[in-house]
Amino acid sequence: MTVVDALIVKCNRLRIGFATALIIFTATFAPSASAAPQEKVLHRFSGGGDGSVPFGNLLFDPAGNLFGTTAVGGVHNWGVVFELLPQEGGGWTEKVLHSFNLNGTDGIEPQGGLARDVAGNLYGATVGGGDYNCFGNPCGTVFELTPGADGSWKEKILHSFQGSDGDTPVGALIIDAAGNLYGTTAYGGYNNCANEDLGCGTVFELMPEADGSWKEKVLYKFNADDKHGSQPFAGLIFDNAGNLYGTTVYGGTYDEGTVFELLPEAEGRWTEKVLHSFGKTPDDGINSTTSLILDAAGNLYGTNSGGGGAACYNNEFGCGNVFELIPKADGGWMEKVLHTFSIDGPDGFAPYGSLTFDAAGNLYGTTSSGGAYFAGTAFELTPTAGGDWIEKVLHNFGNGNDGGAPYTGLIFDAADHLYGTTGGGGIDNHGTVFELIP
Repeated sequence: MTVVDALIVKCNRLRIGFATALIIFTATFAPSASAAPQEKVLHRFSGGGDGSVPFGNLLFDPAGNLFGTTAVGGVHNWGVVFELLPQEGGGWTEKVLHSFNLNGTDGIEPQGGLARDVAGNLYGATVGGGDYNCFGNPCGTVFELTPGADGSWKEKILHSFQGSDGDTPVGALIIDAAGNLYGTTAYGGYNNCANEDLGCGTVFELMPEADGSWKEKVLYKFNADDKHGSQPFAGLIFDNAGNLYGTTVYGGTYDEGTVFELLPEAEGRWTEKVLHSFGKTPDDGINSTTSLILDAAGNLYGTNSGGGGAACYNNEFGCGNVFELIPKADGGWMEKVLHTFSIDGPDGFAPYGSLTFDAAGNLYGTTSSGGAYFAGTAFELTPTAGGDWIEKVLHNFGNGNDGGAPYTGLIFDAADHLYGTTGGGGIDNHGTVFELIP
């Protein structure tokens, strides 16, 4: 089975293909990095036991090791969880922590990044696998990886989705202070969904029990009829008050996706509020597949993979944009488009990953296509005194053995270096892990 074939097994259900896989990430804050960086490829995936096609965000542990997932590859060709360890004198060594296997209980095809608790355990989701079938396909799982004293890692399936509680968890998970996990499923829930008979998707919570099991609670089921969005492909974020924020690819007033908030209420109930419906004007973005980030003033930032105006290659509605949502005194939110991507010139287009702030308030992200070699870019957006934002392309992917098609966001280390993954490029187009050095 080729990389493309393996992805299409599940991606057909997501109405996406290899060229537009949708993977979402958490935000990271770090010191400012202003100089044009040099790229260094840390690992080129071979498509064998080391994995292939990393779509999830990377994660650092306190020791400076990097963790991530690949959607396919590994011993059974159903994806892996990997660690990259920096070596004295330079270089990085990859270690596969778990190879997923379609064996009836294990998950397959992790397409989101990982979360880490204070004990060093890793948590993630797989879009397929598990104990249940949803319209002939496995519904997906949430898993935990626990490190052992001997350096091995043990996997435990915390939850197998059944369809009515969710189906196809694409985005990364987040953890609250009590150790509860929160995430989304792109399908399931089985409320009426105007453009998808598999369901509009859900928001869920997993709570650890005293006996070691985990209890799932569905916080919200999306319903296209009420214009409250449908099909959330991205993970969630918390604000300081405990409210959750996320995006949907479809639904809303114009059926082009939404930004939503979930507010906790008495007796464990949650209420959804749509903050913005995409697609109102030609300049507005559409089909957001990204996790959001918050600044200190409570403003939200994200990307849209499409929209923004002029026709763009295979998307007649535009190349995508970067947006900000600003809370108003009356409780509403105002959208501001910070940058609209273009197919012309060095600018990239089709951003699928989340954004990252530095300490100076600059934004960093990636585009999956466009740029000098048409294989995507890493970019920086810098605010000006007049309220505008100026884009700078930090790196053009696709030059020689470089990676290509980055679908993830970027993360910083303490030295202001940026790290990310590409879904293609490298060895036979199996993807890479890269570092951008200022």
